[in-house]
Amino acid sequence: MGDDAGTAASGGGDGGGDGGLEHGASATGRGLRRRRRRRRLGLAGVVVVVLAAGAVGVGWAVYAKLNGNITSDEAAAAELARYEKERPTSLVRGAQNVLLIGSDSRSGDGNARYGRDSGTERSDTTILLHLSAGRDSATAVSLPRDLMVNVPGCHRPDGSRTEPVFEQFNYAFEVGGSACSIRTVEKLTGIRIDHHVVIDFQGFKEMVDALDGVEVCLRKPVDDKDAELKLPAGRVTLDGEQALGYVRARKSLGDGSDTDRMDRQQRFLGALVNKVQSNDVLLNPVKLYPVLDAATSSLTTDPDLASLRGLYDLVRGLRGIPTERVQFLTVPRESYTGDPNRDQLVQPDAEKLFTRLRTDEPVAIAASSRDPEGASAIPGEPRESGEPGEPGEPGDADSPAPTFSGNTAAEDICG
Repeated sequence: MGDDAGTAASGGGDGGGDGGLEHGASATGRGLRRRRRRRRLGLAGVVVVVLAAGAVGVGWAVYAKLNGNITSDEAAAAELARYEKERPTSLVRGAQNVLLIGSDSRSGDGNARYGRDSGTERSDTTILLHLSAGRDSATAVSLPRDLMVNVPGCHRPDGSRTEPVFEQFNYAFEVGGSACSIRTVEKLTGIRIDHHVVIDFQGFKEMVDALDGVEVCLRKPVDDKDAELKLPAGRVTLDGEQALGYVRARKSLGDGSDTDRMDRQQRFLGALVNKVQSNDVLLNPVKLYPVLDAATSSLTTDPDLASLRGLYDLVRGLRGIPTERVQFLTVPRESYTGDPNRDQLVQPDAEKLFTRLRTDEPVAIAASSRDPEGASAIPGEPRESGEPGEPGEPGDADSPAPTFSGNTAAEDICG
């Protein structure tokens, strides 16, 4: 571990660059001044600082503690290897696709308050995160848990095997865990999933608390007993417990739909990115360590990511992504014809989005007309670029690229 930590601290074998502190630079020297000048995606800055800490005495203990926090999902890796021949191939070298899964497990002391532990868990939130090959953009696409999809036959934790079935999306995680979710997404989109990350309720709360809360904007007061949420109107800084209620609430915020809830989650994540990448967090060890400890303790990842070095290798190229190029949208969807309480993809719109992600083409985002608490427009609904009043991609008049409604991490939460 010592060799890896030392290599990462000096730039990750990447020609030095500004991936960490430059060789010989002090904590107050040119390396950190450069970091102050650039706007960076939070996780990249976080990992860089931690790995650089390995160069000082107590840093080795910190590195070992944080490195040991992450749980490796060996079972999922074995399951995916079993089906390797049927999985899609990566089309663009360097582009990465990461499946982020928010688990609604009720097991454990921290999660039990959210409901009875039935012995299973479902994917409460699932996001397909596409990182461009040039690392100049990050696009996060929410997949509704009630989306009707073809779930392949998967192995349960007890070794038994399910039959292929047409079911709502979060059924895949319930019966077959992350591997089944990944295979379902790959069959749905044709996109190769390179990595996956699972985070639970308790970890989410602790990370928000470690950041001293995250600010959101409310058009009206909220009083939701089910979500244990009572908040005033206007700009409000949520602690971990409040943040969890905010991103999961249905009855008291918006129109009660899962689409509205996903839009709220996307805006919260944008605010979270801004908070993490602020110098007040990244350059303050007293604040930084609790954030890292909470984040890593709550993660279950594929084996390649299950270490600080693995995370660093994934995100070191993301340091220069401006927040306006960190984009959030929901896959184009509509009510399922067989059940209005379920969703189905809108075609060919969804395939247009999947094709652009598969081929690493830019995804154009226009501001969603839905406000942070929900309005009427469906996030992810595309319009052809060049339509009146809609932004488009220049120089492509013959074959206009679709523009999807969504938001970016740069948007003012009260804008």
